[in-house]
Amino acid sequence: MKAVILAGGLGTRLSEETALRPKPMVEIGGKPILWHIMKMYSAHGINDFIICCGYKGYVIKEYFANYFLHMSDVTFDMKENEMKVHHRRAEPWTVTLVDTGDNSMTGGRLGRVGEYLKDEKEFCFTYGDGVSDVNITESVAFHRSHGKKATLTATFPPGRFGALDITAGKVNSFQEKPRGDGAMINGGFFVLSPEVLKYIDGDSCTWEQEPLKTLAEDNELMAYEHNGFWQPMDTLRDKLHLENLWESGKAPWKIWE
Repeated sequence: MKAVILAGGLGTRLSEETALRPKPMVEIGGKPILWHIMKMYSAHGINDFIICCGYKGYVIKEYFANYFLHMSDVTFDMKENEMKVHHRRAEPWTVTLVDTGDNSMTGGRLGRVGEYLKDEKEFCFTYGDGVSDVNITESVAFHRSHGKKATLTATFPPGRFGALDITAGKVNSFQEKPRGDGAMINGGFFVLSPEVLKYIDGDSCTWEQEPLKTLAEDNELMAYEHNGFWQPMDTLRDKLHLENLWESGKAPWKIWE
């Protein structure tokens, strides 16, 4: 089974980190968040990836071209002009990097990799800037059970501010950063049939607009509900939060050994 990961956006709300690299290459614990996402899928047995590149896509290509150098100890023999890689920690991954255009929208990027998906029964699809402990295996099984064209993961957004319950100026209760307002949102981890590609109309198509709306209207969109950890990396504050979780040794999305 293949997983398609969007990795071509500008990441303007994280401009402190994205001036020189694409957002999925911003590091958490010394590894790009893209690596963390791929490790999540790999833990569920999905090791065939299609990366939709765009803005500064060459940075992603160079990372994977030199993956052994990033992940291993290396000896350079300058006199003999030789390089020896020690303790190679190889992943069981096949990674296809596709230039989907600098200005393509999310749906347009998915449409551009359609030729790599036409023979698939179903595939996973996600964004390159969010991590979760979502059970991908269960979401795939759920998708197969209902027979519709698309499954999204519904989750609760992380709270941004503390919530107050006030009566006549008296604070009855305070809850630090409650999870959203009670409504579930699109968590960005999809399982899709290749048939959804016909809902995409060109590079300017935004996946979250017409395709998902039309799929819902056609009764072809189902929701796998996830009540666990979910965190996008939209801002520097989000990045620092993820860094702190990783450094604490209690990162909920680290489901691999």
